[in-house]
Amino acid sequence: MFGERILRARKTSGLSLRALADSVGVSQTAINKYEKGLLTPDSTMLIKLAKALNVKAGYFLRPNTLELEKPEYRKKSSLSAKKLHMIEGKILDKIERRLELESLFPVAPVPEFTLPENLPKSILTMDEIEEVANSVRQEWDLGSNPIAELIDVLESIGIRVFEIEESAESKFDGLAATVNGYRIIVISKAWSGDRQRFTMAHELGHLMLKDRLTDDMDEERASDRFAGAFLLPNNALLAALGAHRTRLELRELLLLKQEFGISMAGILYRARNLGIIRENYHKSLIIEFSKRGWRKNEPQPFPAEEPHHFQQLVFHALAEEYISESKAAELMDLPQFEFYQMRMLEDTNAAVH
Repeated sequence: MFGERILRARKTSGLSLRALADSVGVSQTAINKYEKGLLTPDSTMLIKLAKALNVKAGYFLRPNTLELEKPEYRKKSSLSAKKLHMIEGKILDKIERRLELESLFPVAPVPEFTLPENLPKSILTMDEIEEVANSVRQEWDLGSNPIAELIDVLESIGIRVFEIEESAESKFDGLAATVNGYRIIVISKAWSGDRQRFTMAHELGHLMLKDRLTDDMDEERASDRFAGAFLLPNNALLAALGAHRTRLELRELLLLKQEFGISMAGILYRARNLGIIRENYHKSLIIEFSKRGWRKNEPQPFPAEEPHHFQQLVFHALAEEYISESKAAELMDLPQFEFYQMRMLEDTNAAVH
């Protein structure tokens, strides 16, 4: 047990065997033996390892580590394997804490996720994805209206959403995976709300489209099409812009962005895919976006959503005395005094990790 957790914490921290060995004052061979389970560190060494790896000593006493099963990443291809290991470690730590908390409830506090029953067995064209997105919306009683809080929608149907601190330079947007049979979606806190929402909808697309596409269809492009259609349904876009347009005002795109929480560039792609604007006009607007620097930073970013379900579960468990205050602080990875301030509403700006 210790070995697996030391190995994962080291990869999450980005330390080499040599760097960790130097930090705690043992040989590289000793660290290698710890990680392989050939040597068990004593309590003094566990404290040193915890300090070097920036984890609490109790981290090493948790049950065997979880694994991300068949993760689907939304990231740049230049993201290094080392950086990916660090990101996965952060994600797994959050998942472990949440699943530990959920296990303390007498009745499961999150519903079991099931795919909508009306999904087609096979999808032959990109245009059919529009109907898949519409049917998912109808199944979940979303209609064609803007989705105010996408995280709340996903959590309500049994998909756990996690947010991690990653700089934009890490080139990581998010991922979808299964952990112990649970569906999870992870987003990066670095991005604007419209980009986060598209990432969540894209990862949802992977879940809905998996093993339904023909061999000649690219799943990434198909998931992008699903994401756009899910966030901004075809009938809503047609009602806003009309069936055919020769030109669009930039302000029109901005207003739709503010209403539906999808980027201006994403709306342009939707308009092109639905035949509202022609391909050459779409290209001219994308060039204009590039000149203005909007391919990276559009004007007036949509506000980021805040995952709050984990906090709610912690305080629910605390109120019902399923956990102690010290355990609640540990689960939220906060010093106990800082957690107490949060609990007593003495510091409403306390950060949650």
